[in-house]
Amino acid sequence: MKAAVYRRYGPPDVVRVEEVPTPAPRTKELLVRVRAATVSAGDARLRSARVPHGFGLLLRVGFGFTGPRKPILGWDFSGEIAALGPSSSRFAVGQRVFGTRMGSHAEYVVVPEASLAPMPRSLTFEIATSLVFGGMTSLFYLRDKAKVQAGERVLINGASGAVGSAAVQLAKYFGGIVTAVCSAGNAELVRSLGAVRTIDYVKEDFTHTGDTYDVILDAVGNCTFNSCERALAPGGRLLMVVATLGQIIRATLRPSRGGRQILTGVNATRTEDLVFLGALAESGAFRPVIDRTYPLERIADAHAHVDTGHKKGSVVITP
Repeated sequence: MKAAVYRRYGPPDVVRVEEVPTPAPRTKELLVRVRAATVSAGDARLRSARVPHGFGLLLRVGFGFTGPRKPILGWDFSGEIAALGPSSSRFAVGQRVFGTRMGSHAEYVVVPEASLAPMPRSLTFEIATSLVFGGMTSLFYLRDKAKVQAGERVLINGASGAVGSAAVQLAKYFGGIVTAVCSAGNAELVRSLGAVRTIDYVKEDFTHTGDTYDVILDAVGNCTFNSCERALAPGGRLLMVVATLGQIIRATLRPSRGGRQILTGVNATRTEDLVFLGALAESGAFRPVIDRTYPLERIADAHAHVDTGHKKGSVVITP
């Protein structure tokens, strides 16, 4: 099969399409023919080995010191089941599915049954895969961590990216009153997603406006508790999606400061969450933003666009 492979850490052109063996599913695994996947900020970080401060050594230990031990990136996918492993009974060959599994930047990927869900009939493959990265991350932080309630004031910092654009929509769905921080060029987009107010980060610092919020979700990684404290209402929660190792340790040891909380963590893959996001997309309550779509052969161009830091929503590849 064809796969996007990187043998060393570096710029986008280290990723190249090669012929590699097609994997075979084992017990309770499925072989999925990938129809669409996204190139996320997480993929770009692993490819370049540029990660938040404190995680450099951990990345090398986990993924390889001199080069990646797992040379195929990709975290989410949508596609069709091509083969069933022994004891696999929940799905059928030919069924359309979407979910999460590293290695999805390829024509085929082997996936545990617990890491995917049936794909809603009304969705395209591109839409389905774009639900996963931003949707799962935002759901984890807004629903599970912050427990956003109707009427709460929610600020999304970095509102036009994959996580941010999903967070705007999910915060609205949970009843939040959403303020979005983004560039002026993306203001109309995030308003169409549900933000009632936008702040142009080039012209204004949201921490100095005098306004306060019950929840601040930072999808960029440029917020600290000290900088955001004045913008958090009493009982407010700061959600640090992109955090340094030091910030995570401090948040773990001291999660509450002056009645305000610092929340971070890593979301786990749950089939019920995929089903939930798929149902929201079918109802029209959550529609992921897609910036650009590339064929697999142009995977380096997709990475280069992600590296600009200015993508809107998801960048999709189609093997």
